[in-house]
Amino acid sequence: MIDTPGPRIRQRQPADAADGLPDTLPTILRDLYRARGVTSAQALEYGLGSMPSPTALTGTDRAAQTLATAIMAGQRVLVVGDFDADGATSTALAVKGLQSMGAGHVDYLVPNRFEFGYGLSPELVAVARERRPDLILTVDNGISANDGVEAAAAAGIGVVVTDHHLPGETLPPALAIVNPQVGSKGFEGHHLAGVGVCFYVLLATRARLRAAAWFSDGRPEPNLAEHLDLVALGTVADVVPLDRVNRLLVEQGLRRIRSGRGTPGIQALLDAAGREPARANATDLGFGAAPRLNAAGRLDDMSLGIETLIAADATTAQQCAGHLERLNRERRHLEREMRDTAVADVEAESLKADGEVAPILCLFNPRWHQGVVGIVASRLKDRFRRPVVAFAPGESGEIKGSARSVPGLHMRDLLDAVNTRSQGRLVQRFGGHAMAAGLTLKGDSFEAFKTLLVECARERVGDEPDAEVFWTDGAPPADAYTLETASLIRYAGPWGAAFPEPQFHDWFRVQSQRTVGEYHLKLSLSPLEAPATAIDAIAFNAAADIALAPGQMIEAVFRLEVNQFRGVERPQLIIDHLAPR
Repeated sequence: MIDTPGPRIRQRQPADAADGLPDTLPTILRDLYRARGVTSAQALEYGLGSMPSPTALTGTDRAAQTLATAIMAGQRVLVVGDFDADGATSTALAVKGLQSMGAGHVDYLVPNRFEFGYGLSPELVAVARERRPDLILTVDNGISANDGVEAAAAAGIGVVVTDHHLPGETLPPALAIVNPQVGSKGFEGHHLAGVGVCFYVLLATRARLRAAAWFSDGRPEPNLAEHLDLVALGTVADVVPLDRVNRLLVEQGLRRIRSGRGTPGIQALLDAAGREPARANATDLGFGAAPRLNAAGRLDDMSLGIETLIAADATTAQQCAGHLERLNRERRHLEREMRDTAVADVEAESLKADGEVAPILCLFNPRWHQGVVGIVASRLKDRFRRPVVAFAPGESGEIKGSARSVPGLHMRDLLDAVNTRSQGRLVQRFGGHAMAAGLTLKGDSFEAFKTLLVECARERVGDEPDAEVFWTDGAPPADAYTLETASLIRYAGPWGAAFPEPQFHDWFRVQSQRTVGEYHLKLSLSPLEAPATAIDAIAFNAAADIALAPGQMIEAVFRLEVNQFRGVERPQLIIDHLAPR
């Protein structure tokens, strides 16, 4: 077993600013909001009327003009998306939104990750030309597709780029570019996901069509808010920071889902995940619907996911979701096999090095699946608390890798350093950001790349990783272990990236324990400060690592959730860290 430094537990501190939150707000929510920098009622305003105007997002006017002209002229529009959940929801939103505004010829194309890789490449443009589009609209990609946009222009096809990723030094020669990272310094929604950017472009396009009296001749003006559940799913799945604008979009989408007005496809995905749409929150989207949608892009073709999202009726949506559920089960099986193999490889390598472990883990296995290496890298990063780069075979002798990092090591910058030091001889392509990246190597470059990667990582972080840090909201009041408090917290979000779900820290005595689902530890606990209270708890994937006895004292970091079983709701602790004492 490889030793990793024990976690540090820290408590969030409330903002120093004066508290302008509503007087009616329960104390526990006031404390939670202030600890996340929210000190005004305006920051909790999630009505559609408080959305920033599309005109504040640079490029929307030009994009809207181009799209409105295409719609009114009956031109053929091809939406080019991406093979993750943000890309799929963006594609579905663009298709449904343009059709609802009267576009008569809308099609979509998503690159298969195993054939084309990411984005609007020249090779994908060659496929797109077979559809004979007059205009290409990219969603959740395109900002770095200079060659692809040039290839489209050479073929007489204009391109409108909508994206949210960081741009390169040179922008593509598109007809219009809408990206919060390009200009838009005064725009409040700087952290929009690709689907959020697409939604804003559709709003601007509708306004342009309205001004041209397009909707006045017996053609109804669409209510684009009907598609906000797609925006919510893509935003949560892409783990973008939930600033006020993103929280607004997610909350509006969740309200539609809970009221039964959601897209049939999202309803079907939640049903397949065993999540009740009427109770849906951001966690249900992120850990229920999103993995099933992503399974299509990981193992097959994201077109299946998009067809689920644009399905017009519940029967079709349920059939598609059933296929996605089967793919997701296959993905979980592959992930478990790959993770177990990787753990064994890391342990064996550590034994050969007298227990030492490199500051970054770099692994390749010819039997691994390239659609799953990203998840495996993430799991290994959590287990060993080290950055990880995991590779699987690609095409034409290439190997494709997915990287996950830890705080203190910027992954994209690290790959750039490796590429620079090797003078571009090892890495064929790479891209990403601080915490995640993707890259491609020639098959015979792995060992040289691994050596140089470890060398560059050691220069930046030394040999030992930093201890994991849990930022908590402290111990809840002794009387807060109730269904009422759990329900209050559940719907007080939406919680997510940069607006984290409340995580508490407290001490308990174990009343009982048992293993459920082969891997998980089910507990009954009593808080030391409330010994007469017994509350259910579950620690996922902990059954093999921890054995507890009745009466034993434990320290835990946890979330207070609502567990529904056979129609009965009870409070439950979701344990993220557990230490016997």
